[in-house]
Amino acid sequence: MANVPDKPTLDGIENRWAAQWESDGIYAFDRSATREQVFSIDTPPPTVSGSLHMGHVFSYTHTDLIARFQRMSGKAVFYPMGWDDNGLPTERRVQNYFGVRCDAGQAYQPDFQPPFRGEPPKDHQTIAISRPNFIELCDELVAIDEQVFEDLYRRLGISVDWSLLYATIDERSRRISQRAFLRNLARGEAYSQEAPTMWDVDFQTAVAQAEMEDRERPGAYHKLAFHQLDAEGAPTGDDVVIDTTRPELLAACVALVAHPDDERYQPLFGSTVRTPLYGVDVPVMAHRLAQPDKGTGIAMICTFGDTNDVTWWRELNLPMRSIIGRNGRILADAPDGVNPEMYAAIASQTVKAAQRTVVEQLTESGELIGEIRTITHPVKFYEKGDRPLEIVTSRQWYIRNGGRDADLREALVARGSEMTWHPGHMRHRYENWVEGLNGDWLVSRQRFFGVPIPVWYRLDDRGEIDYSSPIVPAESDLPVDPSTDVPVGYTADQRGIPGGFIGDPDIFDTWATSSLTPQIAACWEEPGANLWDRVFPMDVRPQGHDIIRTWLFSTVVRSHHEFGQAPWTNAALSGWILDPDRKKMSKSKGNVVTPIALFDQYGTDAVRYWAASARPGVDTAFSEEQMKVGRKFANKLLNVTRFVLGFGDVDTSITPTPSMVDTWMLARLDAVVDEATRALAAFDYARALERTEEFFWWFCDDYVELVKGRAYEAVGPEAAQAARRSLLTALDVIQRLLAPFLPFATEEAWSWWKSGSIHQTQWPTATLAAGAGDAGLDNHAGLDHVCEVMARVRRAKTEAQTSQKTPVTRLVVSGPAAILEAVRIGQVDLTEAGTIEVFEYLESDTLDCTVQL
Repeated sequence: MANVPDKPTLDGIENRWAAQWESDGIYAFDRSATREQVFSIDTPPPTVSGSLHMGHVFSYTHTDLIARFQRMSGKAVFYPMGWDDNGLPTERRVQNYFGVRCDAGQAYQPDFQPPFRGEPPKDHQTIAISRPNFIELCDELVAIDEQVFEDLYRRLGISVDWSLLYATIDERSRRISQRAFLRNLARGEAYSQEAPTMWDVDFQTAVAQAEMEDRERPGAYHKLAFHQLDAEGAPTGDDVVIDTTRPELLAACVALVAHPDDERYQPLFGSTVRTPLYGVDVPVMAHRLAQPDKGTGIAMICTFGDTNDVTWWRELNLPMRSIIGRNGRILADAPDGVNPEMYAAIASQTVKAAQRTVVEQLTESGELIGEIRTITHPVKFYEKGDRPLEIVTSRQWYIRNGGRDADLREALVARGSEMTWHPGHMRHRYENWVEGLNGDWLVSRQRFFGVPIPVWYRLDDRGEIDYSSPIVPAESDLPVDPSTDVPVGYTADQRGIPGGFIGDPDIFDTWATSSLTPQIAACWEEPGANLWDRVFPMDVRPQGHDIIRTWLFSTVVRSHHEFGQAPWTNAALSGWILDPDRKKMSKSKGNVVTPIALFDQYGTDAVRYWAASARPGVDTAFSEEQMKVGRKFANKLLNVTRFVLGFGDVDTSITPTPSMVDTWMLARLDAVVDEATRALAAFDYARALERTEEFFWWFCDDYVELVKGRAYEAVGPEAAQAARRSLLTALDVIQRLLAPFLPFATEEAWSWWKSGSIHQTQWPTATLAAGAGDAGLDNHAGLDHVCEVMARVRRAKTEAQTSQKTPVTRLVVSGPAAILEAVRIGQVDLTEAGTIEVFEYLESDTLDCTVQL
């Protein structure tokens, strides 16, 4: 045998083998492969902002298991890596790391140096810098973060082709993102409009439906008296009482609404009431979204308090009376018709302060009825925000996603059926999300670090913006930045002046670029790339189940519009990592665990083992105990390899007659190969590991112990050769079965007796054994009976507190005839393994053993 170390160890093997794999190009994609020969993966590009956590290890291990299996199965695996480095997370990290904030009104400073890099000095106040300076700092920091992330993934051993690396802010990504958008625009799938928009007042940007989350927050119901008017507009003396949690929006009220079937309010439909405090006359209307069992059953429609207000405003064709600005404060000027003196009390206040003021005013006027009732209710937040979202009016860009088009919605639901979901029930999450959409996909953001929206607008003679016919660049000119580049037909000195032009100031939402990861990774329509037709549609999209509504769905939308098909044939979903209290691990909760220390303590393969043990799509508890098991597993692989190789080489001049015990073992291994193969082909890596590990421990604890005497030539050279051949055959197959799970330990063990990398070898096939059932025992049960006898002999010696080498002077085995026949077949190995001097057999109904020492 080759180079077998005296003391096998897992320590230090990761760096050595990672460097060797990179040097040898073990995972390089074969660009000459045909589409039929390729297995392509739409790898999730992680957000490189902030510290690494176990979520990065968890789900990317799952993808790597499938990639390694497919590679060993003969596929040319297209396995790229990307970095998602634009958007709000990067901007927030840059602000904290450099002590700056972006102000588009600031002038660019060449050779700008930030106040600090890293930990902020005590009492530091952020300074305002220009957008170009801010973007330069973004580029600087993401380059640092990307290297840290790359080092982690190399340590994890994921088998990506690093030559395929991309970033969502690099030139190729910007060009492809802008190209796709311009084609959406040309086909009418993208449009801009002034409309009510969910707005984060801290980040000062619009937020899409998929980025919102409900959080339980304290609130209170306030009963307000609206005053009924007669046909001539005079007060009747009667009131209509409504319950509201947002009395501060009273000045924005444009109507009252009740359900059309609510008999209490049917007489009021079409009449007019006057708002308390502000004296605005508003209609009473009917709409199906009104809830008779909520509050008093009649609600005020304000522009805007929640998404129902938006729906009512749009469908009932109501006027606009907005009072909340983008900064989260009440606008300074009262809307038309609103009592300016009463409004002045809340002008420029924060929303919370305005609520307190309005309640005081209502109390003083007698229009607040009864006691304020406290409640807890769900409130909309931006998933990264700290304050409730407001709805403000702004001009934004949208891509049609079925939220306002039933036919498109139905088509996108159908796209979900074009792919196989792993696990299958995740498809329902996709369908439920699509069917529950209430608006198109908002793709523009009022931020700084991202892909610019590639349009300009003409300014008329008064300097007003003409949004009706945006100026677009030629695709050959992409990427462009409208804030600095000049459209064809204009000169730079015409920017911002009447008769000139202005660039769109916004960038794309990060999902608008990440929704194009198949196109970006495969260099869609990039000259000379030689990739796209070989890899698209991709074979699998692996990702977390929590971003089905964002990343998965948005990618389907873009593929549907551009190619008329689903972007992949499989969607493989991973679950969350849970802490010991069964809560999701997240940075916001402060319960994340970083992986580097775990790699150092247990080894990479042990951490991968924990991740691979998780069922697809199932939330899994973080467990160092499981990692300890994984390290023991990897160590055992090294040790059993050394032990088996220690029996010596196979003598090719001898052709031994196989032992039925060996044949039974190989037949059992055949079944494991078959099941593991089917499981991995169906993306059930956990099942494949479970079955392989089960066999492995049985092989080490039972089979090797059973046949080692024969392998040491205790019963002759021909029998020894039969045992050695079977042991080495099994060891070869076991190592290949475990290669996707324990890539470092298997490569180490393989190198002791094989040439080349195990990760470029062929996946095993279930053709190892023949004649396994010749003894008339189904399912290779004969070997179970032999092992059971050996186990009872061992147990008897343990109970007698004697050495396992102590001779058994007499062993009586009783049982049915078929079982006794199996034990007779294994008698030679049992004699050596148990040091048994005399065997006796008695027929009986059940297996039993009498051991005499």
